[in-house]
Formats: sequence, C-alpha cells, structure tokens
Amino acid sequence: MGNSKIYSKIIFSRSLEDELIPWINKYPKGKIFLATETTVDQLWISKLNSFFSRQGIPKVVIPSGENNKKIESVAQIWKFLSDNGGDRTSLLINVGGGMLTDLAGFAATTFKRGIDFLNVPTTLLSQVDASVGGKTGINFNGLKNEIGTFKEPVAVIINTDFLKTINRENFISGFAEMIKHGLIHSPEHLEELKTFDFENTDYDLLQEIIRHSVNVKEYFVSNDLTEQNIRKALNFGHTAGHAFESFAMEQNRPVLHGFAVAYGMIAELFLSVEKCGFPKNDFQKLNEWLLSIYGKFEISENDFERLFERMTHDKKNESGRINFTLLPATGQIEINQNCEKELIFEALKYYKQL
Repeated sequence: MGNSKIYSKIIFSRSLEDELIPWINKYPKGKIFLATETTVDQLWISKLNSFFSRQGIPKVVIPSGENNKKIESVAQIWKFLSDNGGDRTSLLINVGGGMLTDLAGFAATTFKRGIDFLNVPTTLLSQVDASVGGKTGINFNGLKNEIGTFKEPVAVIINTDFLKTINRENFISGFAEMIKHGLIHSPEHLEELKTFDFENTDYDLLQEIIRHSVNVKEYFVSNDLTEQNIRKALNFGHTAGHAFESFAMEQNRPVLHGFAVAYGMIAELFLSVEKCGFPKNDFQKLNEWLLSIYGKFEISENDFERLFERMTHDKKNESGRINFTLLPATGQIEINQNCEKELIFEALKYYKQL
C-alpha cells in the first residue's frame, strides 16, 4: 500500500494505481467497471487508460456538469453495467467530482439492488465533502439531490495529484466546505485554513489539511449515519447556500456550490449572532475573510421571497419549520434552530448591504 495511511476506508494515496490493485484483486475478473465524466476522462483517465485496459476494466463516460446529474445519466450507467455482464459480485470504480461520485454511487446502489462501488474524488470539493458520508443522489424536478440513498463506498481514495489541474474557482469552491468543517468543529483547522497560501500550493501540506477536514466530516457521519441528529451540523451554511445556488441557476448566473455555501455561511452566521449569541467581533472578521475569497452575490429585496421559498424546500426541514444549524461559537453547534421568516429576511438584508 505504499506510504498511504488508512483509517476507516479512506485512503490517502500517493499512487492511484498502487492503491487500486488490491481492490481490483478482490473482485471476480470481468466484473469490475469504471465510471467517469468527460473532463476527467480527457485530463486524467487517458494517463490511466493502459492501466485500466490491462486490468480488463471497461468504462462509461458521463458528460460533466451539474445538469447531467439526472435519471437519464443513471440509466446510461445501468445499461452499461447490464450490457457488460454486471452482476451482484461487481465493483464500480467512480473517478470524478462530486456530481459523478453521487450519481454513479446512486446507480451502483440501485443496480441489481446494490453492487459495491469505490470512489476516487478528483476535485477538492468532492475530496473533503462528497467522498465521505455515504450519500448518493441525483437532481430531480428542478431540486438538488432530491432522489438518493445512504450507502457507503467500499473505499475512498484521496490523491491530491488530481487537484493540480483544477482551476482556482473550483479549488476555492472546495475550500468553502473545509472552512465550514473548521467553523462547526475545529478552531485549529480553521486557523490553518486562514494561513493557507493559494498562490503557492504545497500539495503535501494540502493532503494533511484535507485529512483534518475529512476527520471532521467522519466524526459527524460515524456518530449519525442517517442524519437524525448531530450530522445535521454538516448542513451549516447549506440551508441558505442551497437557496442561493438554486436561485442563481434560475437566473442564469450560476455559481459553484462552495461559493453558494460561503454566501450561506455569512447569512447563517448572522442568524447565529441573533439566535445563539455568536460573538459579533468574530462574525465581522469571518465575513471580511469570506468576502475576500468569495466576493458577493448581488441580490435585491425583490429576491428575498424567492430565496425564502427555496429554503422551505430544503430536505432537512421538518413539518413546515425551516431548520438551521447555527453556532454559539466557533467549534460549537446548535442543530434544529427554527428561524422565523422575519429574521431570515433580516439576514438577507444584512447580506445584501455588505
């Protein structure tokens, strides 16, 4: 296994091929398949093609982009598995960003009532977020991740080499989830993120920082796999963030997921100050820092109703309440915080005038 370290089934890897071999050897010959997406196929899989063909692993390629996270793409994977003799002893290796690992994971959990899958996340966002926690899913009826399952992959291989080809925007999109992990659980992790040098990325250091971030996510997931209680901490920034994300898409000015989460974190930090006594001074500093990285999404008061309406659709809501995870302080959480419409509008008003 080289010098990679394993805890749970998360493998921090220096060589993808070396890490894949033991898994490939566990499954019957001819029953291992590869699912990837166009961008990754062009940038990376070409380098690994001879490896996969030596192992006799056929591949299916889904077009990249959130708009392809749909039932038709799942059907494409089902058909590919079916046509190539996939059965319940099969393994599906998913190499791509969060869209692809969510989608192909869902295809795997529903094919023949469930086959094993292994995720190789290729973006920072998917390495720190989508790869851990056993959520699979697709968008449906205009709503994000509306259909899905809880199912852990047999393993997740995290390799920072993939991050050398992602652009700055996608990199800082993933970075937002790391900031969230620091805010909800680890002031130390938050501090190391504040000093991270975007201009001269040290990939070995980055691998360590990703490990710290993944540890936070693992902590919440292992204590609450199906999101009955404390795992809801991971939704911090997301109730407002998903509203920003859907709204931006509707308006034809789409934003990356992490940017939407950053906007959502500012709004939800405002709610944290009002509802849970989060320190005002920390709130100001965090806002300045988040704005310096993510800029601001312009909204007008006419948009508040639509954004609010989007929040009412969030999957974490129960019986008509909009449930937020809020923070009394960095590293502390209060789940199931119900905020009145008026207060949510105040948070949006605060955000608008930044």
